[in-house]
Order: sequence, then structure tokens, then C-alpha cells
Amino acid sequence: MANLVFFHAHPDDESIATAGTMLKAARLGHRVVLLVATSGELGEVDEGVLAEGETLGERRAAEVEASAKLLGVSRFEMLGYHDSGMAGDASNDHPHSFWRADTEEAGARVAEILLDEKADLLTIYDPNGSYGHPDHIKVHQVGTRAAEIAGVEKVYWATMNRDQIKRQMAVLEAAEALLDDERRERATEDNFGMPEAEITHAIDVSDVLEEKRASMKAHASQITEESFFMAMDAEQYNQAFGTEWYVAAYLSKGARQEGFEEGVPEGFFNDLLMP
Repeated sequence: MANLVFFHAHPDDESIATAGTMLKAARLGHRVVLLVATSGELGEVDEGVLAEGETLGERRAAEVEASAKLLGVSRFEMLGYHDSGMAGDASNDHPHSFWRADTEEAGARVAEILLDEKADLLTIYDPNGSYGHPDHIKVHQVGTRAAEIAGVEKVYWATMNRDQIKRQMAVLEAAEALLDDERRERATEDNFGMPEAEITHAIDVSDVLEEKRASMKAHASQITEESFFMAMDAEQYNQAFGTEWYVAAYLSKGARQEGFEEGVPEGFFNDLLMP
């Protein structure tokens, strides 16, 4: 059995990007650890969602804890940094924002957990944080340094298949109804996710989609029943979220491209998730 650490930026990121992988690994007896850098206190929230006196950060911290339980997480830690907000926002410069955190110091904090857990594998985001969010980029930077300090070789980047998204956008007739203009424009940009040729692992999570959707629903302050994520029917949801995409960062770029062209290689993730 292995010890897997998944490092995310905000509550709900784990549900969207890696929930299926986490649950499948936990069900096979592996130890799954979830680290979340911020409480996502700058997220949007509809009026009336929060109880009197409750902050969004408090609500989201409770939501991610509930999600972690659904996913079989053995250890859950929040690092306590302030949400940095979207790129270019004044909140990027908040003195306690994750974006402004010293990478060496933050990396040492994460490395301490990796060493304590005797981590076999660390999952972070790709270098652009999947879509350019400052906190996601910082997870990549801090996680990379933490793995170096702790000596964890197996580092994987959770990402999105840019080419698949573009193909889906071209054929999904319901896209106009499901996506607002900002989300649709973002999904077709060339800095969204990574090109298919550089992705090494496509993890089929279609057998745990009901559980993945329940994990998303746990984040009710952000993912409402009317949201893009919940508005999909079962087939659309499977197309969008039935595969979770990773890059084996420890392989050279040339080796990563060769591996995907020949089919998803029998790498560490694949071995872990074999029944």
C-alpha cells in the first residue's frame, strides 16, 4: 500500500480535479492525504447561503472536510493561507495571501507533512495552475519545492486535457446553456490545461462518478444545483468529468510525449489503481 498526498489551493478543487482518483485509491487501501492551502474566503456566494455570523471561509472549510470524508481521506490539513483571489486582483497583495507566501518557507511546511506521511506520491497542479489562478500556480511552485526537500520523486501534475475540452465544446450542443461567456472563453484559451501530447495518465473514474458528484455537492456554497457542474445530465457529466488527467512530472518532456502517443503508460498511478 502507498501513501498519496494531494495538494490543492481551495475547497472544491479536490472535488473537481482529483476526487475520483482519491476515492479509488482509498478504496484499494492506500492512504490518501489532502492538503488545502486556503479556505477560499474570496469565492462568490449567493445571498442567504451563510448563516448569521458565519464567514465564507468557515463555511468552505466545513465543506471541504465533509468532502474529504466522502472521498476516504485519512488525513486532512488546511495550511491557513489567505485566498489570493483571481489574477490581477488587489487581493493578490494581501500580506497573508498564499500568492505572497515565501516559497521556501511554505515548501518546508509541506515537506514536513510529506516526511511525516512517508509520502510515495505528491499531486499538485501543472505549471500554469490549470488556468492561471495565482493560488494554483503557487501550489505548483510550493509543491515542487516541498518534493525536492522531502525527496519525493513521484510528482504528478493534475491538469485538464485542453484538446479534449475543445473537441467537447465543438460538439456539445448544450454548451451554450451550460457555460457562461467567461467560462466558455476561458475553456478555449491555449493556457487552459495542457495539450494532450504532454499528458501521461488518463484515469478512468466513470465507475465513481456518483461519489464524485456527491463530493462536489458537499461544496454547496460554491457549486449550487443551478451551477454548470450540476446542470449537466449524466452523459454530459461523464464526458466532462469521467476522466481525470495527470502529467508524470518526473519524466522528461520527450518521454511524456512518447508515452502518450503509444497509449497511457503503465505508470505509478496505473499500478496503484489496479484492482
